[in-house]
Amino acid sequence: MNKAILSGNEAIARGAFEAGVRLASAYPGTPSTEILENITRYPEIDSSWAPNEKVALEVAIGASFGGARSLAAMKHVGLNVAADPLFTLSYIGVRGGLVLVVADDPEMHSSQDEQDSRHYARFSKVPMLEPADSEEARAFTRLAFEISEKFDTPVLLRSNTRISHGKSIVSLEEPVTGLPEPCLERNPEKLVMLPGNARKRHPLVEQRIVDLEEWACTQPFNRIDEGTSDVGVITSGISYQYAREILPEASVLKLGMVYPLPKNLIRSFAKRFKTLYVIEELDPFIEEQVKAMGIAVQGKEIFPICGELTPGRVKTALTGEEAPVAHPVEEALPARPPAMCPGCSHRGLFHILKRLGAFVTGDIGCYTLAALPPLSAMDSCVCMGAGISNASGLNRVVPAAEKSKVVGVMGDSTFLHTGVNSLMDMVYNRVPATIVILDNSATAMTGRQDNPATGYTLDGGETTTVDIETLCRALGVKDLQVVDPYDLPATREALEGAMGRDEPSVVITRRICMLERRGGAERRPPLIVDPEKCTGCKACLKIGCPAIEWTSEEGGKGKAVVNKLLCVGCGVCEQVCTFDAFGVSHDE
Repeated sequence: MNKAILSGNEAIARGAFEAGVRLASAYPGTPSTEILENITRYPEIDSSWAPNEKVALEVAIGASFGGARSLAAMKHVGLNVAADPLFTLSYIGVRGGLVLVVADDPEMHSSQDEQDSRHYARFSKVPMLEPADSEEARAFTRLAFEISEKFDTPVLLRSNTRISHGKSIVSLEEPVTGLPEPCLERNPEKLVMLPGNARKRHPLVEQRIVDLEEWACTQPFNRIDEGTSDVGVITSGISYQYAREILPEASVLKLGMVYPLPKNLIRSFAKRFKTLYVIEELDPFIEEQVKAMGIAVQGKEIFPICGELTPGRVKTALTGEEAPVAHPVEEALPARPPAMCPGCSHRGLFHILKRLGAFVTGDIGCYTLAALPPLSAMDSCVCMGAGISNASGLNRVVPAAEKSKVVGVMGDSTFLHTGVNSLMDMVYNRVPATIVILDNSATAMTGRQDNPATGYTLDGGETTTVDIETLCRALGVKDLQVVDPYDLPATREALEGAMGRDEPSVVITRRICMLERRGGAERRPPLIVDPEKCTGCKACLKIGCPAIEWTSEEGGKGKAVVNKLLCVGCGVCEQVCTFDAFGVSHDE
């Protein structure tokens, strides 16, 4: 059997291939993004980016209705968007197996909350598997399709940041064979969820959970690692690795299926131990169910409910001692706060919005970094699409004198994700707020993936490009301007005009992401600073460009210096400087 070292995301992609998946759809979101990017290595699978997670799941559902195995992938907050079809699909069931992969982000490395997606399994009455390493990520993906078809149900596969991005050894198996060919098959009583049909399906869903619970008690993915002490541990996923490291002599009940729980197996395991722990990240999902069974366990009263678990945190919770650091660092590392890239097309826009005193309702994307110093130019950020909706609601309630200050911002990918409906609502209700769509031709924050406005599909093929300007006009926007955000005077003029109008207004800032993969971004010669003209006023530092550095002079205030290795010549600093200190080097 061949072996490879794969990340969890790569292993899930491999598992989908081995399971005979015909179609995979997703919206990029850390830490799940690389699943679809790796599925493109398998031409047998029709893989594509969707405008949002709801659409991704619905596309996968359609393929399932045709008898094909299909997969949808998303991060935890994306599951909120896809919840509507998921809950109804639980009643409908499947024809071809369907697996929804959700990747949680404990510690919020790249997310706005620490949502525990295990609750969705219980809420929607859908089974959930949780792998503990890359090999299980592959094997559980393959197994999930078998469970899906055996029990006529969609299956949730839960990953998290450590599983998705950590690497371990994976056994590569041959793809399954003999799967039925997709075809049309009418079955409206099962597929059309009118109330009369749904009432018939609900008892089947409840019985399915009972059957799954009983079946799971005898399956090898729920297993006991026997130990030599009188301590027992119930755990799952990445927490299993920490439990084995810190409590090597304990007996461990490792749950591969976290919903429904194998209650009879848990009861027989629990009665053997005087001390029983439940070790799990985030919510006491397993703990509460075990306690409801009348079993005494220790869980969140000692283990943290916020953030990731680590071997150190588990050891501290159990003993009060700190775990040894493998490679201690004697000197503190300098802080490296996230920042927009040199030449980012968003930088100048937010500099102007701050100068105009705008109250900016933000959204999810690279531009969210504008909330941080030194720009400090974003006042709210809730979720995908909320930048426009929040601006609409805020504008409708603040005093008339403050209405013009409300500006909603959103990137091109986010606009197509959920912003279109938000703008439709704003225009329909005649709300005179100003909206800025930052069109950099990429889903940049997650790695510059394509979206319907870039003109390219997941496999790099050319396709129809959504014209955002025409789309806005189709929604009823009459006051619409397109500007180059590198041109600060033009951008300011457009914003001032839009913010002064008593009607819905849209400004599109259009400039390709500097890191765009196809090389379409314009790079200009780097700038230099004339030390004779620089007064040390530090105005240029307020735009937060990493290419601008500061040198301290003995007895003086210091001067700005441009790092030529970083500078892309966007010219924003040159326009901000009122002393004409920035210019192009004659050596370039």
